[in-house]
Amino acid sequence: MTMNALVHKILEEVPMTRQEALALAARAGSRRVDLFELFAGAGRIREAFRGDSVDLCAIINAKSGACPEDCSYCAQSSRNRTGVAVYPLLSREAVLEKAVEAREAGVRRFCIVTSGRKADGKELKKIALMVQEVRKTGLLPCATLGLLEKEELSFLREYGLERYHHNLETSERLFPEICRTHTYYDKLRTIEAARSAGLSVCSGGIFGLGETWEDRVDMALALRELDVDSIPVNFLIPVQGTALGSRQLLPPLEALALVSLYRCLLPAKEIRVCGGRVQVLGELNALVFMAGADSLLTGNYLTTTGRTYSDDLKLIREYGLTVPPPGKQGGCQQNISTI
Repeated sequence: MTMNALVHKILEEVPMTRQEALALAARAGSRRVDLFELFAGAGRIREAFRGDSVDLCAIINAKSGACPEDCSYCAQSSRNRTGVAVYPLLSREAVLEKAVEAREAGVRRFCIVTSGRKADGKELKKIALMVQEVRKTGLLPCATLGLLEKEELSFLREYGLERYHHNLETSERLFPEICRTHTYYDKLRTIEAARSAGLSVCSGGIFGLGETWEDRVDMALALRELDVDSIPVNFLIPVQGTALGSRQLLPPLEALALVSLYRCLLPAKEIRVCGGRVQVLGELNALVFMAGADSLLTGNYLTTTGRTYSDDLKLIREYGLTVPPPGKQGGCQQNISTI
């Protein structure tokens, strides 16, 4: 199937099959597809399903390091010697200060992130109050707190939590090679718990772990089945001291092709380019929207440097795109039957 035919099918709201996705991925991986034709098609799909709106989020590393899990990519695992900062849960005032800074820069969502298998009961009570304060600023509060249960997530929702972030990280096939202290099923269970608690869900993964293109397609299809709202696309930044510290960065065009593949497979969802964007894309960062992204994590990441709020806002304006003001809940999906 030609790229034009595939785009037309997606615009008619006919989902790509696994076979079609694998064929497109194989062509992209072998460069047998014109990447700029792929980007153009993904850009058309983004415009049709997501309009001209860019959703911006920022995060705070509210509790760092000393994590007992053995995720092979993570600088915060206590099993890896990376020299990452280690500190307990930050104060409500410190979190709120960063939230206000993000809101004043034009960011719409703010995510509180903690290291560890899961936040404990004492921490959850403190985080709930942080969520409440973040909500008062007009931001949409998000949290990344590990393998929480439905009751714990419902508790946070009562305090104003809008979205829960919990990545699959990679495909079901590859996951046991990436982490052994919890399972892919644990991930699925947490995502289902967040959905059943009435929360919006943000879930994606990290690319560059050693996965195949088939793994990449299978993770996208799993996310489609889970019907998550936002898909973070992270690119591995190899950190010295981790098991994956010697891996090479993904080539920037391959990274952009991944963004396009995910736009084609998940046309109506937020495709959010997150960690590793600066390091992997470099000067090609300017092509993220052309490749199909409609959302960004802006500012710094958990343990590495990102782009400044002002630089990302300038890029968005140069594309002629818009940023919804903080607190605006409305979706940006258009009625594509008229397109």
